Amino acid sequence: MVVLGIDPGSLATGYGVVFGEGNGPFRAISCGLIRLHPRKSHAVRVGEIYRELSQLMSELKPDRVAIETAFVGKNVQSALKLGQVRGAIMALSFNCGVPLFEYAPREVKSAVTGRGGAAKEQVAFMVASMLSLSSVPKPFDVTDALGVALCDLLRCRGGQQRQTTAEVKGSGGGSGSWSDFVRASPDRVL
Repeated sequence: MVVLGIDPGSLATGYGVVFGEGNGPFRAISCGLIRLHPRKSHAVRVGEIYRELSQLMSELKPDRVAIETAFVGKNVQSALKLGQVRGAIMALSFNCGVPLFEYAPREVKSAVTGRGGAAKEQVAFMVASMLSLSSVPKPFDVTDALGVALCDLLRCRGGQQRQTTAEVKGSGGGSGSWSDFVRASPDRVL
């Protein structure tokens, strides 16, 4: 299984593509950073993130996308911008037909290091170790993205399937995809 892990940001978005199958070792396929110019408008930066990740998904054809959930600080503008980046990633995943899974930063840290409060340096070290990398990728946005992909693979391996962002719960307690909802309720979609 190939997982694209993403650490979203409005100026720097880290990505990591990891392969893992059965109980075999994990292998990094690709990783990097989409660095954006701060003087460009936010709309242009979101578009660039969408385009770059779209190209990556087209080339590497991941089976799943895993994204880190938003950390909400005191700066409302930053939270809104991050939400828009996350929305673009969600839309891309939906448009490509690839299921999307979300993990809180503490959950990623716990999966990779065994401690939810681990420092970024510890996560980076463990990511490099788990992927048998000769050096630790820089910056932390990249190792965080690889950590998100590893977290998803570890959850799959442990049988802890998670509900995707693209699923909704109906009043009957069942779940279905957003596409099923849209097909079944065209009058409720704007």
